[in-house]
Amino acid sequence: MPDPVKIGIIICGRYHTCAGGKCLRAMRNREGAFSIYQGREVELVGFTTCGGCPGGNVEYAPAEMKKNGAEVVHLATGLIVGYPPCPRIAAFSSFIRTNYGLDVVVGTHPIPQKYLLTHQRLGTWEAPHWEALLQPTLADEKTRISYD
Repeated sequence: MPDPVKIGIIICGRYHTCAGGKCLRAMRNREGAFSIYQGREVELVGFTTCGGCPGGNVEYAPAEMKKNGAEVVHLATGLIVGYPPCPRIAAFSSFIRTNYGLDVVVGTHPIPQKYLLTHQRLGTWEAPHWEALLQPTLADEKTRISYD
């Protein structure tokens, strides 16, 4: 069996008390953005917050993750589904790729149904760039409901 893919997860600072249950469940079940690892072993080597707005921990946390073997950093689904969604997702992604040479995936667990419905009502995700950002974490309705 090939070596496991080593990943780090950065969550939104608003959710700093999150225990990571949805992210870890999705990682274990290869759901949401973790579906790209279907058939592969995954090892979590770091889990932290962005540090709160404007995301100062993003400057340093990926270094520790990389020292622990991280190849990929996942920016958690909470950065997308929180209100308002994080306006720094693109900057975080670019910085981590450029400064640390790590791949970045936007998303972890599938978007819960209640968040999808709220953002649809609000029109939050109508701009064209959201389609690509949401794609890894969109799932069928049954799966989304199971993450409510």
